[in-house]
Amino acid sequence: MGIFSSIKNAIFGKDDEVKEAPKTPSPDQARVDAPQQKPKPVIDVANHLDSMPGADRLNWRTSIVDLMKLIGVDSSYENRKALAQELGRADYSGSAEDNVWLHKRTMRELSANGGKVPAEFLD
Repeated sequence: MGIFSSIKNAIFGKDDEVKEAPKTPSPDQARVDAPQQKPKPVIDVANHLDSMPGADRLNWRTSIVDLMKLIGVDSSYENRKALAQELGRADYSGSAEDNVWLHKRTMRELSANGGKVPAEFLD
């Protein structure tokens, strides 16, 4: 599992659906056994993070390090570099500019994966 997956799971929760090989039901069974697809709830990322213990002591809104600390993901340089590579930046050096980019890119990815993210986190 990648670093972004760890971040996404910490915020959205783990996808507990068990994936089984599809069975081919008879037409009668298909009508009776058809699972009810429930839409996943949209997670308000800012509200969720604000409600986490310690959010008031961390600057998670602008700091990738604090965001990772808040959700319990190792915020070491190595993990941030791996996250940057996952998100498309091969030349991550850990500079302030790189960390600002990484925070915004992480927020964009959370939004692209169904999270409700405030616009100021995306630009």
